[in-house]
This record gives sequence, C-alpha cells and structure tokens, in this order.
Amino acid sequence: MKKSIILTAFLFVSFYKSNAQGCVAIRGLGAFSCATHAEEKQDSTGWTFTLNNRYFKSYKHFVGTVEQKERVENGTEVINHNFSTDFFFQKRFNRRTSIGFNLPVISNARSSMYEHGGNTGGPSARRSTHSFGVGDARAALYYWIMDPAKSRKWNVQAGLGIKLPTGDYNYQDYFFKNDTIKTLGPVDQSIQLGDGGTGITLELNGYYAFTSELSIYGNFFYLSNPREQNGISTARGGIPTAASISYGSNVMSVPDQYMYRAGFNYMKGKFTASLGMRKEGLPAKDFIGESNGFRRPGYVVSVEPGVSLESKKVTYFLNLPFAVERNRTQSVPDKIRTQKTGVYFKGDAAFADYLINIGMVIKL
Repeated sequence: MKKSIILTAFLFVSFYKSNAQGCVAIRGLGAFSCATHAEEKQDSTGWTFTLNNRYFKSYKHFVGTVEQKERVENGTEVINHNFSTDFFFQKRFNRRTSIGFNLPVISNARSSMYEHGGNTGGPSARRSTHSFGVGDARAALYYWIMDPAKSRKWNVQAGLGIKLPTGDYNYQDYFFKNDTIKTLGPVDQSIQLGDGGTGITLELNGYYAFTSELSIYGNFFYLSNPREQNGISTARGGIPTAASISYGSNVMSVPDQYMYRAGFNYMKGKFTASLGMRKEGLPAKDFIGESNGFRRPGYVVSVEPGVSLESKKVTYFLNLPFAVERNRTQSVPDKIRTQKTGVYFKGDAAFADYLINIGMVIKL
C-alpha cells in the first residue's frame, strides 16, 4: 500500500451567511479530517494545517428545479460573489483520535436591483452590498472506528462537534432607493457572516481500498441548529410589511444544513485524481426545534472532479464541483402563504454553476 491515500475531499458547503451556493446559503465548513488515511508508519501524533480557499458566483435563478431564464435576459438577476478562506487545524492524539478547529474568513458582494431602486428602475437601480469578516467557527472530535494500523483496507471515521456563532449575523450595509436616499440595514441572509446559532455537527468519513491505486470514499455531514430565529429583520433597514409578518418571513431563520458525497480516488505516485457526486443543501425543516422564519431552502447536486499532489510535508489540492441539479424547495413561510392565500407559492433562489476550491494540507 502507498504511504497514504489522499482523499481529495474538502468540505466547504456555505450557508446562509458564510459562503453560500448563492441565495440558498450552504455554508463553507472548512476541510474535514478524512484528508489522509493514517497508516502504520505514519506519525500517530502531531498537527496538520489545512488552508482551503473557496469561490463562486451565483446568478441563475430557480423556482424548484425550473430555471427562471428571464431574470438574466431582463438583467434583473441577483449576483453573489462569495470568497472564503478556511483555516483548519487538526491535532492527532494517536492513530485513532484527533480534534479539529476551523475558522473561516469571508468576503461577500451582492449585486441586485430589487433591494435598491427596484427591478423596473433600469440599470441605474443596480447597487451592491458587501460583508467581510470572520465566520462561524467549528470544533470537532474525530475517531476512527477501526485501528488504522490493523484495518488498512477500509475504515470509517466518526466526528462530533460544535459550531459557534462567532460570525456577525447582523452585518449591515446601505441600500439605495435612489441617488440621494439610502438606508442602513442588515444585508441579505445569503451574505451574512454567521447564522446566529450554536449548532451540533455530526460527520461520517470512510474509504475502501480496492488496490494500492484505486479506492472509494464517502462523507456525510449534518449541522443541527436548534435555535429557531436570530431576531434579525429581513426588511433591509425598512419596516417589515404586513404580509411578511403574517407569513413569518420578517425575521431570519437559523437553519440546519447537510452534505453527503461519494466517489473514486485513483493514486499514481504523488498524484491523485478523484471523481464523485455530492449533494449539499438546506432543509425546509430542522431536525431539532421549530423552523419558522425566513430561509431559502434547497439543494445542489454536483459532479465533483478533483486532483491533489503530495510532497513530503505539503499536499496541494483542487476541487471543482459542477452543478447538475439545483432545486429551491418550499419554505415554511411559503407554505403558510399558500395556506392563507389558497395560491401555491414557492420563492426563488440564485445558484452558481460551479465552485472553485483550492488549497493545501501541511504536516506541522
């Protein structure tokens, strides 16, 4: 068996306010600890540092799985540029147990018309809001189910952690109604730096090696946010409408999120290529607690190719998930609106075509 099987799989699902897949804010969660397979000759203790950079541009609007192509054709689309850098430190206590700490630094820009002069206001109505700063931190304890020294063909790693509300979930910028009137208010949920909740994370990371060159991987991640709402208004510095209060969309929700992925790794010398599928999303209802408040639930299914190159102390990686299915599902306020009006309603959300993830893993 080779020195290590590099599983080129690094978590970054962005969420409402970190790094989202657009308006369905699937937060970037940093590199997960199943990056390498611990082996008998590998150091059982020590530190590993992962630097992961993530970027995407979202602009294609969907209601359900149907793309609203007229938004781009009419120039009324919402454009999010999201960039984040995750700093992930992992301490190995022995071959089976480790602890990881992740802290993201985020820079977001959101260009729209409807939040400013209005979709009928012409090109001059398009303005931008921004956010920059530290996002929500995460810490987790990881444990290999099997002793890596004895089970080198396959293994499963379990992780249990906590997500802390270190990111600003009331980041504010100016909204321009015209050239002279502007209002200071909370930016859209998709570019807020945090969600305002303390969450519980559950992870499962596994692999099976067919040969020294070919293996399969699988990862599962779920973030449970028990807090229902964070108290931040969605009115962008204005007064909430009677309709938004009636439907419960006047205050931001604190939603759960999930990700699972699976695929193949092929390793040749220091080079590894991977190809898999991933699904990441935001459920309409939380696993624990109530689910009222404004959120844009939905999911993205992507084909995920990746490459990595390993040196003695540093492994460089690049992952490029390409979306093959995007779905903006019905939220709780959407359902309340449907019940009260008798007319089925489902909001829209903007998604990206692809994500760029590039970074390095350093053995300290």
